[in-house]
Amino acid sequence: MKVCFPVAEVNGVASEVYGHFGSAPAFVIVETNDNKVTTINNDDQHHAQGACNPLKKFNNHQVDALVAAGIGMGALNVLNQSGIKVFQAQAPTVRENIALLKAGNLPEFTSQHTCAGHGHGGGCGH
Repeated sequence: MKVCFPVAEVNGVASEVYGHFGSAPAFVIVETNDNKVTTINNDDQHHAQGACNPLKKFNNHQVDALVAAGIGMGALNVLNQSGIKVFQAQAPTVRENIALLKAGNLPEFTSQHTCAGHGHGGGCGH
């Protein structure tokens, strides 16, 4: 399974999960079968609220799931409609969240968990 993580700094599986999917500086994609890591810069990091194009952020990379600390409802809907499951990060690093995902211990995002807007400093305005 290919799993994408929004990150502030790229440090492979040691990267820390960023607070909000849409405004993350970069993404780390991990193939859980062999731990192969791919990184992508977020060229749409400074989009207007509600104008996030989540599929464009993957830069033509196919992913099966996304693990994020926060995400807006529009992005969640687009990803889910495209067959991409979105899970809530429960640990600081990519490595820890992969272990939780494999164990079935990451909850899936629902509309009740989405961000209401961008907060100052790149986090969500929960």
